[in-house]
Amino acid sequence: LHGCGVINPEDINEALGYGAYKGLLKALSMTQQEVIDEVLAAGLRGRGGGGFPTGRKWQFALNQNSAEKYVVCNGDEGDPGAFMDRSILEGNPLAVIEGMAIAGYAIGAQNGYFYVRAEYPTAVARLRKAIEEAKKIGLLGENILGTGFSFDVHIRLGAGAFVCGEETALLNSIEGKRGMPRPRPPFPAVKGLWQKPSIINNVETLACVPYILREGAAKFASMGTEKSKGTKVFALGGKVNNVGLVEIPMGTTVRDLIFEIGGGIPNGKQFKAIQTGGPSGGCLTAKDLDTPIDFDNLVALGSMMGSGGAIVMDEDNCMVDVAKFYMEFICDESCGKCSPCRIGTKRILEILEKITKGQGTLQDLADLEDLSEAVKANSLCGLGQTAANPVLSTMRQFKDEYIAHVVDKQCPAHICKDLMQYYIVPEQCKGCSKCSRVCPVGAISGVIKQPFVIDQEKCIKCGMCISSCPFHAIIKK
Repeated sequence: LHGCGVINPEDINEALGYGAYKGLLKALSMTQQEVIDEVLAAGLRGRGGGGFPTGRKWQFALNQNSAEKYVVCNGDEGDPGAFMDRSILEGNPLAVIEGMAIAGYAIGAQNGYFYVRAEYPTAVARLRKAIEEAKKIGLLGENILGTGFSFDVHIRLGAGAFVCGEETALLNSIEGKRGMPRPRPPFPAVKGLWQKPSIINNVETLACVPYILREGAAKFASMGTEKSKGTKVFALGGKVNNVGLVEIPMGTTVRDLIFEIGGGIPNGKQFKAIQTGGPSGGCLTAKDLDTPIDFDNLVALGSMMGSGGAIVMDEDNCMVDVAKFYMEFICDESCGKCSPCRIGTKRILEILEKITKGQGTLQDLADLEDLSEAVKANSLCGLGQTAANPVLSTMRQFKDEYIAHVVDKQCPAHICKDLMQYYIVPEQCKGCSKCSRVCPVGAISGVIKQPFVIDQEKCIKCGMCISSCPFHAIIKK
């Protein structure tokens, strides 16, 4: 987040005064291999989710014998609750452009492509302006800084397909094809954009590169853990007091993220779980609070870093409902190319819907687990391979909630509407009639100054009565 919130992102002079292009200037004084070696020494791993070593990816592309190569910036940030890339592009677009130019020099590319969600108009506008201004003063285009290195960048807008965050689907989309993943190998570093060697890095990864070249690999590697160096930006959201963007050193514990930086859970509620990695990740619970956050630790716990979304949940969240929410998202976003993802995720959603309606059986739980493992093992791309993670994670961590839905026909968190009732406690009801007046379906009746009652057949469980009752006499059962 260097420069974000400090400089005017629409004034290139402020960015240059804050250290922009010093990294590229240093890189251009080195050989291509020396630049890659510096990135390798820094231990930078891809911030888009997979955590693949960035220098190794660049090395594969450099080793390819081709006159034409490409650098692609993945700004297709589609995880629910994630806004890290948007904030970087809006706050300091020149840093990402510089990172892309350094990558272009390192692998021998002359062109770069930004693939940014069309839903980010401010980010796109500021990126366009930064590109135009960089071209005017010779920081992009032919013979940059008089070194003989030429590099130009272009912008392509994504149409909102989550699957286009997968690198090969993204490449298809840039080429004007339907956004669907390609079988791998060959990997993009060998045959990527227009079948030429290409590297795809996400916004945050490229924003780290100028710092590494400017300050040195050792300084970057001095932060973080042994296998996960540097910092990571998280979009902290959900049931937490301090919602927003935070940049923390790798190795910071989950507890510090939620209770120190995030300020804890609002309204005195109990922490229940944190979902990291969005639809591709999983839940961490109270027993995981002292886990240092890095790529490998999160994977070992059945979750993943992902792009950096972190949604906190409290005791009022139903974990079966959370799994259903993510599966609804995945079903909407599956490109449909492979049967395990196209059909399997739909069947998983149907079972989850059956369970949340109180119609599930113990056999459904067994089928849900088997189906999730099958989708994970047989899908073509990362979307399908990680689609079942929220289901498997919540089943492992909160099996008792699934059993309560199936055996007891109850939702412990009182979220699943088909498994709960609104009930007026007679001893607390003062008979003011306020609840009956706000009820949109006339489900509440009674006599003034006498306890009112709710007709369960009519009740649509909208919650209007609870929010209106001044005596807190209405509860969920």
